[in-house]
Amino acid sequence: MSDLAAPLVERHSVPLAVGAVHLTRFRPDGPSRGSVLCWHGAIESGRIFHSRSGKGLAPWLTRQGYEVFVADQRGRGEAPPRPARGIRLDQTDVIVDEIPAAIEACLALSGASRLHLVAHSWGGVLFASSLARFPTLRDHIGRQAYFGTKRSVKSWTLQRLLYVDLIWKGVAPLARGVCGYLPARALRWGSDDEYAGSHRQGADWVRPHPWVDRRDGFDYAAALADGGLPPVLHIAGAADRALGHPDDVARFASECGPHPQRHVTLGRDQGLKRDYGHLDMLTHPAAMQEVFPSLVEWFEEA
Repeated sequence: MSDLAAPLVERHSVPLAVGAVHLTRFRPDGPSRGSVLCWHGAIESGRIFHSRSGKGLAPWLTRQGYEVFVADQRGRGEAPPRPARGIRLDQTDVIVDEIPAAIEACLALSGASRLHLVAHSWGGVLFASSLARFPTLRDHIGRQAYFGTKRSVKSWTLQRLLYVDLIWKGVAPLARGVCGYLPARALRWGSDDEYAGSHRQGADWVRPHPWVDRRDGFDYAAALADGGLPPVLHIAGAADRALGHPDDVARFASECGPHPQRHVTLGRDQGLKRDYGHLDMLTHPAAMQEVFPSLVEWFEEA
């Protein structure tokens, strides 16, 4: 398939008891090689996978023949409800309601029996958490790729002290208390705002606390201790010194219990032209040649 073929784009809403998940569907112009669901991380939306100009991982994968669904979880993009004081949704709702509903919708729309999953940053934590809670979901997942996904942060760098300790765990709770939600866009910390409950839970997990649900005590690490997570390609950026440090990415992989896995660090030491960071592993123009093809190889492995 030509890399210049324009993908067909549809938009779907997956209604929930409160609000809805939005799916942007990229359809190839020929037979599909498989279906992929992409999930974004904290204080961002599905735009991390596709730009308004038609660039990004999702259109690229579609040009390789894959059908791609990009999720905007509630409160991101145009998916309602918008973060505001009094909205009580949190990341447990994403794990328990949004991800299972999105997977079901993607399977129904595509007619596929299985999906590949791709996540950026905190999205991988949410995916793994949902698969830990609902083992039957795993039967519908082929392979996964987590870009810069870590849960707790133990690496000691100056960037970690600034972005994680000072901003995420220090200033952000103050802003959340004043506004009733985390106004990440106004503060220029991210592309989308965050529900108060989601930030509270996420900030708790970033600390080296057990991987246990703040709301109901579900132990995610224990649920995965005996294995069962579908295969994961764990991807870290060599220049990512805080938000997805390679050591923290590797530690999260271990926390997910025994599962088929491969680890990739994107940098010059691995023969690439640059050291990639937390965002540009998906957004840099060179990623199309240096990073994205590894996903197709991973998806196509027997």
